[in-house]
Amino acid sequence: MNIWKKMTRQASVQQYLKADVRFEKTLQARDLMALGIGAVIGTGIFILPGTVAATKSGPSVSLSFLLAALVCATAAMCYAEFASALPVAGSAYSYGTIIFGQFIGWVIGWALVLEYMLAVATVSVGFSAYFNSFLKGFGWHLPAAISGPLNLGQHTYVNLIAVLVVWLIGWMLSRGLQTSMRINDLMVIVKVLIIVLFVLVGLFYIRPHNWTPFTPFGSKGIVAGAATVFFAYLGFDAVSSSAPEVKNPQRNLPIGIIGTLIIATILYMAVSIVLTGMVPYTKLNVADPVAFALQLFHLNFVSGVISIGAMAGMFTMMVTMIYSSSRLVYAIGRDGLLPQFLGNLNAQHLPNHSLWIVTLIVSLLGGFINLDQLAELVNIGTLIAFSFVSLGIIPLRKRTDIPNDGFKVPFYPILPIISLILCLGLMTQLQSLTWIASLIWFAIGVVIYLGYGMNHSKIE
Repeated sequence: MNIWKKMTRQASVQQYLKADVRFEKTLQARDLMALGIGAVIGTGIFILPGTVAATKSGPSVSLSFLLAALVCATAAMCYAEFASALPVAGSAYSYGTIIFGQFIGWVIGWALVLEYMLAVATVSVGFSAYFNSFLKGFGWHLPAAISGPLNLGQHTYVNLIAVLVVWLIGWMLSRGLQTSMRINDLMVIVKVLIIVLFVLVGLFYIRPHNWTPFTPFGSKGIVAGAATVFFAYLGFDAVSSSAPEVKNPQRNLPIGIIGTLIIATILYMAVSIVLTGMVPYTKLNVADPVAFALQLFHLNFVSGVISIGAMAGMFTMMVTMIYSSSRLVYAIGRDGLLPQFLGNLNAQHLPNHSLWIVTLIVSLLGGFINLDQLAELVNIGTLIAFSFVSLGIIPLRKRTDIPNDGFKVPFYPILPIISLILCLGLMTQLQSLTWIASLIWFAIGVVIYLGYGMNHSKIE
């Protein structure tokens, strides 16, 4: 078989379903929504409504979140159809391998590896910062030597809290999904209740004149704000990684993906409306606008509770992304594109080999490397996957060997094409440094594929 035929060889649907049947099906729709909300709602909900209102949209930032959600919904529906038609591990990687062939699947998988692992590493550093601030409230503090990335000039050697929280989550997931999901569900409930607390308390301090003018930057401001907050919704795609562990995936996966987006939109809009009603939008361009608003009205206790919500938000995001990363790496190992041991399940039907490798890599990134310049790479990895999934709906519908009695994207093929155009448009807005770094990442990926993956592939 020549190189081109190997690169375009499509995986058999039955091959994937047969391999993934070993997973234990334990997840319900509520667990999927908890995973999705855990990934989507992080510290951004306490920051973006204020900073975007001050710099882009004014009080109409709530409409920016709504517009961004509608844009995201086009990609979310494409994911929901794929998850319904192909309930297999690996999310967009597996979809791409089945629809477009081995090489495109690898490119998508390599992009997702970048997205998931870098996202968790970046958030682990943020969690460490919040945790240190929390300790300072009790008069405690960690030594500088164990509070930052490796930098001999500044005498910092490791971000210990970032490393420990990642290994804690890895250990938790290695014990099984039922226990992990109970903890994750509880943390999500805590986080949502804290957001609701802010909204309910803030309602009593709203000054309606703060909403005037509602659109100080005009419709362009709403659109500019939507482009900025679009990335606040990223993470719902991770729900599809759980497909082989879901009961009745044709029903529950679409509910989990689309339900996540609806709940996240309601929460983002509610915080935006209340925040801009409490404080004039011109004063919200600060690092922590929600805490700033509460302190302005001397609600220091509620402000402290918000910090706990922020940590809960970051914790659940890391749970979802580490879980999704391990299933992605398992799927690539299952196909032989990475070493075979990564595609094995243990006696408890868990891919713990891939889980521990992901945990190790993420903890090294978060503990020792300054990620400030690399955080935006998460966005390009996501948008590449979104683009292929959106485009893939068209050939998916033409496949007679892939029946789908579940969710289907409405207004086909218009919505998938719109989703593709929107994703490509957002990619053009990313910085040149992001493109250069991503090209280096994909060059490494191509070398690994040609040197190892193509020759060890088990794709039939």
